[in-house]
Amino acid sequence: MKEVRIGTLGAATITPFSLLGPARKVQRAVVTAVAARDTDRARAFARKRGIAKVHESYDALLADPEIDAIYNPLPNSLHYEWTMKAIGAGKHVLCEKPFTSNADEAERVRQAADASGCVVMEAFHWRYHPLAWRLEDIVRSGALGKIRFIETWMCVPLPFPGDIRYRHDLAGGATMDVGSYAINMLRTLGGEEPVCTSASAELKSPEIDRCMRAEFELPGGARGRINCSLLSKTLLRIGAHVRGDRGELRVLNPIMPHLYHRVRLRIDGTTRREKVRGEATYIGQLRAFTDAVIDGTPILTPPSEAVANMRVIDSVYQRAGLTPRGI
Repeated sequence: MKEVRIGTLGAATITPFSLLGPARKVQRAVVTAVAARDTDRARAFARKRGIAKVHESYDALLADPEIDAIYNPLPNSLHYEWTMKAIGAGKHVLCEKPFTSNADEAERVRQAADASGCVVMEAFHWRYHPLAWRLEDIVRSGALGKIRFIETWMCVPLPFPGDIRYRHDLAGGATMDVGSYAINMLRTLGGEEPVCTSASAELKSPEIDRCMRAEFELPGGARGRINCSLLSKTLLRIGAHVRGDRGELRVLNPIMPHLYHRVRLRIDGTTRREKVRGEATYIGQLRAFTDAVIDGTPILTPPSEAVANMRVIDSVYQRAGLTPRGI
């Protein structure tokens, strides 16, 4: 196989940025088909984006022998169903975060992926940029001393009450959406699985959090905190803070670092700033996916990682007195 032929499920607004644009930069990736519940919308999407084939249903797309992999940007509640169906059809899967509605679903996907041999990858694109690797290197190097505290933020404004992210039946909520990033940053920088000790939510409607703050303990002795919101007084804040015995690291915008980011290190009283060059995160992600499919190259966000992330999301909801999604 010299290229990966990808079909996209749905005509999501994120798809041009997360898949179609990057596919023009990644030589071994080609988007060949789209399917949507509204076929007219799918046709319009295909015409505008130069996609050759339109399928009248998701099942028809999965049955297409000329498709090697699918991109799943569907609403959260549909990630499990259509990822499992894609694996059953022998297709590789790039699935948007959050991987599933809850950890039990994620574990079933992991088992199916392992049994099938298909590449199944959660789309935490920030992990595929050199900035993420640099942040990990700094923390792991011991330059900050013993890590004592890690805090992450993923707060963005979403003032549209009808948005699907506010729908419980579609597994919505701030922790499921932006919170999945904040938790992933905490887990990545901590290098350990955090245990949620408390959580407090502000609700948009019953069971739907618009804002969440959660406290954690890490096995190595550090404490952690995540802050996430879709609608709160913190309109926009994306970043992380790691504090150790010898110093601290602060990073602004590790999620989309190719647009802008800033790293500030203070070690033994000396402050310095860094910027890390790299291509767009979505390009790096798609390249990693195609390399895994064609060459068997390991990925940073396999199903086992997704299961761990979903377990933390579930625990945050439980500590906040809410029910994990899909249960």
